[in-house]
Amino acid sequence: MFSGIVEEYAEVVLVVKEQENLHLTLKCSFVDELKIDQSISHNGVCLTVVSIKDGTYTVTAMKETIERSNIGLLKVGDKVNVERSMMMNGRLDGHIVQGHVDQTAECVAIDDAEGSWYFTFKYKFDKEMAKRGYLTVDKGSVTVNGVSLTVCNPTDDSFQVAIIPYTYEHTNFHTFQVGSIVNIEFDIIGKYLSRMMHFAD
Repeated sequence: MFSGIVEEYAEVVLVVKEQENLHLTLKCSFVDELKIDQSISHNGVCLTVVSIKDGTYTVTAMKETIERSNIGLLKVGDKVNVERSMMMNGRLDGHIVQGHVDQTAECVAIDDAEGSWYFTFKYKFDKEMAKRGYLTVDKGSVTVNGVSLTVCNPTDDSFQVAIIPYTYEHTNFHTFQVGSIVNIEFDIIGKYLSRMMHFAD
């Protein structure tokens, strides 16, 4: 479980394909604090540490994760948003993030807001999935590459988020261009509510 408050970005130093799995080796400032079998969010994808060596750590992504997220697009030198799992004895600064990415979206516009930025993302709309809570609502929460954000101007298949300079600089948002593919996770509370409504009389 995560909050969507990204700690920093890690750098990919090695990518190894092994059958249907992808092993990613990364470096970041808190490698020495990690333990084997620890869960870390990578661009919003919950992955388990399987190895720690020489100031780097390695995680493994399975076929389903690769197909549902942008993990399979990563290459050496890429920046990846990382967050360690949430501690339940403090404030929840973002929103409840599972680390189970729902799908990818494409950045279709980046607009300067005189010091901040508006990013617009477009995703594949599925009416049946929307009925199950896979959608965005105005002022609701969404996770983009692991970053907890507030939705504005949602449509059936797109939404905007406003990014302040701190978030822009300390996450991989500063690497986004029109055409960039990102991971999105819809709000779990919305999914539960949609599911409960399915059984309402």
